[in-house]
Amino acid sequence: MTDRAQTCILVVEDDEAIRQGLVDALTFEGFTVVQAATAPRGLQAALGTSCALMLLDLMLPGGDGFEVLKEVRRTRPELPVIILTARGRESDRVQGLRLGADDYVVKPFSLRELLARVDAVLRRTRVATPPSAGPTELAIPAGTVDLARREIRFDDGARVDLSEREAALLGYLAGNGDRAVGRDEILQQVWRLNPSRFQTRTIDMHVARLREKLRDALDDPQIIRTVRGIGYMFGGAPPVSTARSS
Repeated sequence: MTDRAQTCILVVEDDEAIRQGLVDALTFEGFTVVQAATAPRGLQAALGTSCALMLLDLMLPGGDGFEVLKEVRRTRPELPVIILTARGRESDRVQGLRLGADDYVVKPFSLRELLARVDAVLRRTRVATPPSAGPTELAIPAGTVDLARREIRFDDGARVDLSEREAALLGYLAGNGDRAVGRDEILQQVWRLNPSRFQTRTIDMHVARLREKLRDALDDPQIIRTVRGIGYMFGGAPPVSTARSS
C-alpha cells in the first residue's frame, strides 16, 4: 500500500463534474490532489510539481491529451500516467499505451476500480528509497537535510519539504560524495530506467529544483556541483549520520 498522505496525484480533466468527483474521491482516500482543466495547464502542472501520478483526459481544451503525454514522456519519463477518456476504440488504447501510458481507463468507470488501478500503478512505479546503509542526514551551509523525513531544516527556523524523488536523488549523490555521478547512472539507480531508451533533461530539472530548495547559489552552486561532461557531485559536508546496517 502506498503512503497516500505523502502522495500527490495530478488530475487533468476538463469536465468540471468529473474532475471534482475525482478530486473529492482521491482526497477522501488521503491523497494530495492537484487539478487542471486544460492541456497547457495540465502539462505545466506535470512538469512543475512533484506529483507522483497523472490522471489524464485525452479531449482537452488547448490541446490533445496524446500531445501532453508525449511531452511528459520526453521530459519526465518516470511519471506514471493513467489515461481516463471516453475514447474507447482499440486504436486509441493502443496509441496511448505505445506512447507510454501505464494504464488506460474508458469512461464511464467506477471510482472503486479507478482507485485500485491507481494503487496498482503506484506500487509498480514507486521510487526506491535510499539504501539503508546510506546517509540519513546531511549538513549543508545553512542547515541540515533529513532524508528520512524528506525535510530541509534551515538554521533560521525555516523548513522545506522534499519529494520522494528529490530525497532519493540527493541521498544517492551524497552517498557517492567522493566522485561525480553521471546522468545515465542516476537514471539507472534512482529512476530505475534504462538510459539507452531515454533522452531527457529530467535529471537537470530535478537538480535545479533541489538547488532552489537547498538555497544553493544558482550562479555558483556548492551543494550540488556540476561536473562538466560527466554529471553532478555532492559538494556539501560529510553525512551527519548514517543508518546502521542490519
